[in-house]
Amino acid sequence: MKKKILFMVSSAGIIGPKKRKTGNLLTEVAHPYELFKKEGYDIDVYSVKGGDAPIDMVELEDPINIQFLKGDGPGKMKNSKPIEEVSVDQYDAVFVPGGLGPVVDMPENQTVQKILAAMYEKGKVVSAVCHGPVCLINVKLKDGTYLVDGKKITGFSITEEFDYAREDVSFELEDALRKRGADYTSITNWQPYTITDGRLVTGQNPASASGVAQRVITILAAES
Repeated sequence: MKKKILFMVSSAGIIGPKKRKTGNLLTEVAHPYELFKKEGYDIDVYSVKGGDAPIDMVELEDPINIQFLKGDGPGKMKNSKPIEEVSVDQYDAVFVPGGLGPVVDMPENQTVQKILAAMYEKGKVVSAVCHGPVCLINVKLKDGTYLVDGKKITGFSITEEFDYAREDVSFELEDALRKRGADYTSITNWQPYTITDGRLVTGQNPASASGVAQRVITILAAES
């Protein structure tokens, strides 16, 4: 049976005291999307509010980004469905891209938390990259424990944030994950780094987006 992937993306286009323009980082959307599409997976895009999900940092020197922009992906981002309409049972995996947008509208969103907890507890794959793992910080399972507690995990590091958007974020993702009991690790800034812990897959930064998708594909292939 054809696998189905839920892309859960941010609706936020502005962050921080200086009203920095942001959204979902194109590379972190495009690279996984194209890999999943190549595998023949069905992909649906849902955003926090529905409608036009903003894309940030459109790098047109990247051939995979160009491929994505010429395909059906941009239309799905522009006409995304609201996350309240997600039916978890339809999907084999959820993927959350980064960009600064998720920092704004995902950590405290109870619908986001409900979807991720349900996906995980129903045996689905939960994945995120870069700032995307902010979606995991407050996710609790039925037994009251945090999903990330005791899990090997990565995400955008403190040292990377100081090179990127320190003045725009109100907390450090690395610290927040550790506070919830996650076994957080990272490597050299901006280098690809991904981790699988059971059905939880995370990546450190934009260079890790393809690696996250590849790990998800590996898990799903083993289940076929």
